[in-house]
Amino acid sequence: MRVLEVPTLEGPGVARIAERDMPTPTGDQVVVKVGAAGINYADVAQTHGLYPGGPEGPYVGGLEMAGTVTAAGPDSPIPVGTRVMGMGPAAFSEYVCWRTNSVFPTPDPWTDAQAAAFPVQWLTAHACLRTVGRVEAGDNVLIHAAAGGVGSAAVRLAKHFGAFVIGTAGSEAKCERVRALGADHAINYQTENFAERCREITQGDRMDLILEMVGGETFRENLRALRPYGRMVVYGAATHEQANIGNVQIIFRPVEIIGYHLTVMMQKRPDLFARQWTEMVSLIAQGVVLPEAPTEVALADGAQALADMEARKTVGKVVLIP
Repeated sequence: MRVLEVPTLEGPGVARIAERDMPTPTGDQVVVKVGAAGINYADVAQTHGLYPGGPEGPYVGGLEMAGTVTAAGPDSPIPVGTRVMGMGPAAFSEYVCWRTNSVFPTPDPWTDAQAAAFPVQWLTAHACLRTVGRVEAGDNVLIHAAAGGVGSAAVRLAKHFGAFVIGTAGSEAKCERVRALGADHAINYQTENFAERCREITQGDRMDLILEMVGGETFRENLRALRPYGRMVVYGAATHEQANIGNVQIIFRPVEIIGYHLTVMMQKRPDLFARQWTEMVSLIAQGVVLPEAPTEVALADGAQALADMEARKTVGKVVLIP
């Protein structure tokens, strides 16, 4: 089978198509013919060796996919022919072999491309807002990279939950997309200081909740944008820049800073994830959670797609099609 392999940790440009043996399922594993695999910022970071706990080269990239079960181990409760979506390693492949607790049924109306845009994107956005961020109707919410995969889902969900939403993006075209998603305001961080604009827009009230995935100076500016006892959920560090904050500083600028990682929650707090999944199933049934049709790129062009994401040229979700 064909895979998108990263031979060395020198960035997305070294990714290449390679051949691997077809997997054979054992125990409760299933083999899934991949219809689409989602690209995330974590995939870019891994190509540089900057993702904590990430793989060493050579490795096959990808963290999420959707497709159809073609083979099942003797202990699998999922029959052959079932359409599934899920999260796991080496998703940039024609086939993956994962345990059944890594996949979920794909809703009937969704295409594989839509389903591949769901696991990381929507589960992260929902957990950052609800499980961790505890968003309430009337909250002022700031969402960074609001034109991207997680950001666009977060804008739609935050508006559904009744929040006043401000999104940041890196161009006027992306800001237009953020407003089209339902945000009340969009800030071009290339031309405006988002912390000052948040204060102006809210008439000095500032933000109740910020979803942060940038790091460095953006992290520090978020502290200015938060109102006292506001909440910041940190779920990424796209710049790979560290920001330090002191314990005394927190006393006099009292805010709540909470980290979030999807896999950690699933493994370490399955009770929280189960509660989240229950609400997600309801939101899917209501049509609130409905991934947009993502940008589809051939697996063979995966290196360029990863490079475009690193250069912030992408808008919305991008998926690879084997």
